[in-house]
Amino acid sequence: MASALVAGLLALTMALTAAPARSAETSTPDDMARFLAGLPPAADSPLTPLTKSPSWEQHARDFDSLFGQEDKTRLSKIRAFSQARLTEKQQTMLYMFSGPDFLFAASFFPSATTYVFSGLEPVGEVPQLTALPRPAVDSTLHNMEVSLGSLLSISFFITKNMQTQLESGPVHGTLPVLYVFLARTGKTIHDVTLVNLDAEGNIETAPAPGDKAAAKKFAESGAKGVKIVFSDGSGPNQTLYYFSTNLADDGVKTSGFLQFCDRLGVADSFFKSASYLLASGGFNRLRSFILNRSATIVQDDTGIPLTYFDPKKWRLQPFGHYLGPISEFPTCYQPDMTELFRKAIPIDFGLGYRWRTNESNLLVAQRIGPIDGSAINSALTTASDEWWGAAPKACGGKPSEANAKEAPERPILRSRPVR
Repeated sequence: MASALVAGLLALTMALTAAPARSAETSTPDDMARFLAGLPPAADSPLTPLTKSPSWEQHARDFDSLFGQEDKTRLSKIRAFSQARLTEKQQTMLYMFSGPDFLFAASFFPSATTYVFSGLEPVGEVPQLTALPRPAVDSTLHNMEVSLGSLLSISFFITKNMQTQLESGPVHGTLPVLYVFLARTGKTIHDVTLVNLDAEGNIETAPAPGDKAAAKKFAESGAKGVKIVFSDGSGPNQTLYYFSTNLADDGVKTSGFLQFCDRLGVADSFFKSASYLLASGGFNRLRSFILNRSATIVQDDTGIPLTYFDPKKWRLQPFGHYLGPISEFPTCYQPDMTELFRKAIPIDFGLGYRWRTNESNLLVAQRIGPIDGSAINSALTTASDEWWGAAPKACGGKPSEANAKEAPERPILRSRPVR
């Protein structure tokens, strides 16, 4: 009897001590972000042993060099520009056609309480990395380097490259890239939740396992996204939403995305390397929404055409040089931009398709007077096609990898064998 009791107590003790060990094998989103970014996770993280491999150590050195150079040549200068020129910032920042480009959003608008990103790229997934075979982890690290090379070299994602590298494999989509950028800008991730929007713009979270009806409804929701809560050191929590959704007129008419954005109130908006889509006839709703809900719009010439800015409502400040569109978008030249930029203030950084310093253009449009919230709310409710205005002449061209052939080669983004 005594021996049976001892054996039972021993079994219970072993079970209690084993439970924390099993739970410790679950890495936090913050630890996974740091690991993918080439930064050491917490000392007690189950990912820490993986940082001892030569592959991860090389990855860390590569990213240290790459992000260090990017911060020195571009991001630090953008932060200085923001502090000097964008003195009245809103709590909400909207970045349409963004993909996972948190670097530029945080550099121009570092203090936003809520960031809303959107694009066609899927949210993707970052599974528990400790459960993956070592070759899969090494392959993931290599893919991260290749995929981020274009943004860090020429300031915009080459969509084709990102799709090739991050739409396959266990770690894929925009989420791992967001993880890397959050970690590399010094953020701490506190919570990550998959979310969807219903047709009215209400947030829906994934249902509990086993509820098939709710799971089916969730899967059929319009805009699919992720909500990331993070902070800058010990600062207040900030929230980043990324939605994979169609921003064209037929998409936003039923997705609930603009209704969701509208509830966040007056915002600052940003456009960069947007393929001149807002100059086409297919994005009238989005263009009108941004013009009616933004206090400040910061954009290169691929954003909202100059002709849509009513001089009675907007004060325009040009920076840099307007050289016209690159050759892949020949119909997108704006003569009024040439005139406006004759007295532009120089900038010491490059961005957009004209990514070289002294070739980039940046327009800061600041609203004059209050915003009429009732007009945009009424338009969203009635969904009247007439309200959004007539479509402009289409602006043709190729996708956003248009001038990637001019991108400089970065030595650290070399091809290396996958082990």
